[in-house]
Amino acid sequence: MNRRTLLTGGAALGTLAVVLPAGAEGAPHADPVRSDAEIYGVPTTQPLVSQRADPFISQRHNGKYYFTGSVPEYDRIVLRSSPTLAGLTDAAETTVWTRPSSGKMGGFVWAPEIHRIGGKWYIYFTNSDANDIWHIRPFVLESALDDPMDPAGWSVKGEIALEWDSFALDATVFSHRGRQYLLWAQSEPEIVANSSVYIAELANPWTLKSKPTRLTTPTRSWEVQGYRVNEGPAVIIRNGRVFLTFSASATDANYCMGLLTADAGSDLLDRASWVKSPDPIFVSNDATKRWGPGHNSFTVAEDGKTDVLVYHARDYKQITGDPLYDPNRHTRVQKLYWHPDGTPLFGVPVGDGGPIVRLSSGNAFVHHVGAAVQVAPAPRDLGATQFRFTDDGLIQSVDQPSLFVRIDGTSVVLDPTGTPVRRVPARGGVTIRTVADPAVHLRVAAGVVTTGTSGTVFTLS
Repeated sequence: MNRRTLLTGGAALGTLAVVLPAGAEGAPHADPVRSDAEIYGVPTTQPLVSQRADPFISQRHNGKYYFTGSVPEYDRIVLRSSPTLAGLTDAAETTVWTRPSSGKMGGFVWAPEIHRIGGKWYIYFTNSDANDIWHIRPFVLESALDDPMDPAGWSVKGEIALEWDSFALDATVFSHRGRQYLLWAQSEPEIVANSSVYIAELANPWTLKSKPTRLTTPTRSWEVQGYRVNEGPAVIIRNGRVFLTFSASATDANYCMGLLTADAGSDLLDRASWVKSPDPIFVSNDATKRWGPGHNSFTVAEDGKTDVLVYHARDYKQITGDPLYDPNRHTRVQKLYWHPDGTPLFGVPVGDGGPIVRLSSGNAFVHHVGAAVQVAPAPRDLGATQFRFTDDGLIQSVDQPSLFVRIDGTSVVLDPTGTPVRRVPARGGVTIRTVADPAVHLRVAAGVVTTGTSGTVFTLS
């Protein structure tokens, strides 16, 4: 029996598996206990899928997720399917299309996405010519079969004809209020940029109905590192707004994500409907050892309500040679949170470890400011509000994973050496006490986390 088992009386501390018997501490008014994995709702396997860049995970269709992404060889389109997100890690992979050995479409194959539209399957992807690999354009595959994993169903529908015959990539689609839209990145003539992001309405899955509207072009410092790039658009519609993420700068550690926002009732083809956030919303993080996060997509977890951010990132910063040919952009997923005002909270690209929780008391969340552990109503610095309960009973910071909650008298701080604690089920959540002294509990007082003989009930979310 390991130390963790001894400290928790035979139950897994990190999963809150114990419901104390009647008369035991915390038992009389305890609520049913959910594990941290259930609370977080998203797999924590790192990476979810190795060496698959530009990842896309569909919404569940007939009980299955479908996954695709760029392979390091840039020569084919692969699919995986699983009834769970976690199952995609070991799911068998099927090649549904391979580029020809020469001629048109014989060059790079990038950023495939699979969508269900009008009872058929469509894969949008970027392709180039074998004799001109930078003649990059968006293409579409179509399958009328119910099972998209069957390669026999797929055929090339054709190239998407755009306004300009120029470098274009990263096509994606979304529907809103009965209209189907295409988003993509392109190098527009007369614009000093490698690529900007455009939108148009679709007449059918492979044909534009409207003229393109340029939504964002790289102008800010974080969008022009290495290259002047806006690319990889993705959409999530929530809380009366349309949120459009995009990736910026070179595909090394400078790669990051930006955000555009439009009112759901606005004209999405009108540039004036969209507001660009001034700063990037998802960037490399030295502490969590994740670099170059981007080219994301969104899906929903098995519970049907937890939003999931899907993206790629490397686990090292220094790259030998051209980043384009570095194979280790891995697919990762993490929970997407929402602020009370309805805007998304992306946080940091999280590192290795188990499920993540946030602790709140009333409308205030526990978070750290430097080493200080405080509480504040819905802070926007998501990473500072996220913690893991480790197998050794420590409370680990997610955005500073080398630091843990240390309790010294009434002082509660982040420190390289943490204090083992035990969580006790209570009505509305849990109380937290030290293992060494059951009389020392965490409590909230005057905006800080301190200690006392009675503990604050914390809600885990």
